[in-house]
Amino acid sequence: MLNKNVLAVVIALTLGITACGSDNDNSTPVALVELRILETSDIHTNIMDYDYYKTKYDPTIGLARTASQIKLQAAEVTNFVLVDNGDLLQGSPMGDFVADNFKRDNTIGGTHPAYKAMNTLGYSVGNIGNHEFNYGLDFLSEALAGADFPYINANVLCEADCWEGKEKGDNLFTPYLIEEKVVIDSNGDQQTIKIGYIGFVPPQILLWDKQNLSGKVSVMGIVESAEKFIPMMKAEGADVIVAIPHSGVGTPSNPVDVNDENATYALSLVEGIDAITFGHSHSVFPSATFEGLENADLEKGTINGVAAVMPGRWGDNLGIVDLKLEMQDGAWVVIDRTAKAAPIYDKNADTPELVDADVAIRDAVALEHQGTLNYVNQPIGKASTDMYSFLTLVQDDPSVQIVSDAQIAKVKANLTDDLKNIPVLSASAPFKAGGRHSTTADAQSYVQVPAGELTYKNAADLYLYPNTMVALKVTGVELKDWLECSANQFNQVNPDTTAPQYLINWDTHRTYNFDVIDGVTYKIDVTQPTKFDGDCKVVDATANRIIDLTYTDGETVFTGEALATKEFIIASNNYRAFGGKFAGTGSDYVIMELPDSNREALAQYITAETEVNGEVDPSADNNWDFVTINTTTQLDIRFETQDSEIADSFILDNQLRPLNKRTDLTDEFGFAIYNIDLTANQ
Repeated sequence: MLNKNVLAVVIALTLGITACGSDNDNSTPVALVELRILETSDIHTNIMDYDYYKTKYDPTIGLARTASQIKLQAAEVTNFVLVDNGDLLQGSPMGDFVADNFKRDNTIGGTHPAYKAMNTLGYSVGNIGNHEFNYGLDFLSEALAGADFPYINANVLCEADCWEGKEKGDNLFTPYLIEEKVVIDSNGDQQTIKIGYIGFVPPQILLWDKQNLSGKVSVMGIVESAEKFIPMMKAEGADVIVAIPHSGVGTPSNPVDVNDENATYALSLVEGIDAITFGHSHSVFPSATFEGLENADLEKGTINGVAAVMPGRWGDNLGIVDLKLEMQDGAWVVIDRTAKAAPIYDKNADTPELVDADVAIRDAVALEHQGTLNYVNQPIGKASTDMYSFLTLVQDDPSVQIVSDAQIAKVKANLTDDLKNIPVLSASAPFKAGGRHSTTADAQSYVQVPAGELTYKNAADLYLYPNTMVALKVTGVELKDWLECSANQFNQVNPDTTAPQYLINWDTHRTYNFDVIDGVTYKIDVTQPTKFDGDCKVVDATANRIIDLTYTDGETVFTGEALATKEFIIASNNYRAFGGKFAGTGSDYVIMELPDSNREALAQYITAETEVNGEVDPSADNNWDFVTINTTTQLDIRFETQDSEIADSFILDNQLRPLNKRTDLTDEFGFAIYNIDLTANQ
């Protein structure tokens, strides 16, 4: 007979074995699902890995290359979905070629090449970007019909001439959708996860594309529409919600401005969002560019704990979000998340071309590729001198000058009698001047139009966007403040330090907002603080960077108070004119809207000048300069530009102030670094 102690041990062991056996035989292991979300954004019709301005293949851009990265990243996982964030249909000569056919024949003539390519890749959903509206709603409607995947947008509402029987106040597009995605869990079993997608576009489309949208649509704020629809998505059973805002990061300081253009940070605070695949500002997130962003984890790729990714532009990166989900109490819960951007090209790698072109994409758009080549090679005239933008941020520049000359000529030709006695000026900015200094591809983003025969591709290189001609009437006071905001392009220089100082403000001012106003002369004093920030909001009302602003009419010179009270007409574009950002802009100041695009006006000007003079002269008139700094300190002022032999040669031949290339320094994105001497007189 067993004693009581031995019996107790035997019973305990037996129970333990039985319990273990019961767990192994009857319980179900916890179900885990790993889901990868892949994102393209801001392709801007760069379907081919091809530079139509240089007429050669370019391995740093193009959906043809991104497609290979998509397939590589998808092959690493069991479960994935693919989304596009928008700004797809405009931005390259191929986009212009398709739009020109539509303008001429009122039809695209079949499936848009963007969708011929994308339909081969298995997208789950696409979002509408602001540039989708550039060619009008009829063009957009026909283009979208060619997509084999659905489109979403939650904040554009119909006002008139609604699509598909929709009424005033209805969402113009499907605001969100929920995909029932069959996935394989960690146990090898099939599961169904309901993935909700919701898209947004900046409310500013009403300003940027006023001529296409006025009276036809209205727009809700991004966060406002998110807070409306996300509870509905949850109520309909969405397990995971992916926000796809065509919107930049924004700022933590005011993250709930209902009309904010860049609202991703604000969206990360909206309850219910699990991942944000964003775009619009052409940067890469996560990256060192966003070092110091409040509550951002650049290692994990999160903002306020929400997985977030932005994949650059033109297909140079692919956005990747990885979510780990666990079944808890009958519901899928995200228990971990990471995000990153995968480039297609790395200049520092042993083999810079990280992926080859996808042959299926090239084949899909072969016909349109050849049509684009024919389109951009149409002759339009001849230029007397090179038009390169390597120096456009540090001195007056021929690539901006010729646009100004063309805009002034176009507006003067269309002035009514009551306006003909008002001086016509022009506001033009460099559209290709190093991009945003945030990716390696930006180092190639410069206008390069050599002297000699000019074709339409050169006009497209000089004027990147399909803006339309608009003119405004302003006073000298508004003119000066317009320039004061433009001068935010430069960091403040301390005249009393020998420490290195970088001149160009890449962080808070876009180069396309560096307006040069031709028809007046002025200087910029970079030792002074800036009056406005990058959004033209006053930061120092007493600051004064614009010096010696002068208008000369024959022998009459207007400056000071005489200039301040004088009226001027400024030739510009619809983006600037209706934006209301700069002083003197907004609907109240507009006096002329022309149907011509600025690029068409430029091409017409080149042709007209060539017919009359044998060639067009784009030489810069040097109407602006920096104030010479009076100091005994040896200053070390630096700026970035392209690192190439052609840039070296142009800079050597055309520098107005002493410039010196630094061979001892390297730039993380591949730019050359130059010193500029602002203490020396010209």
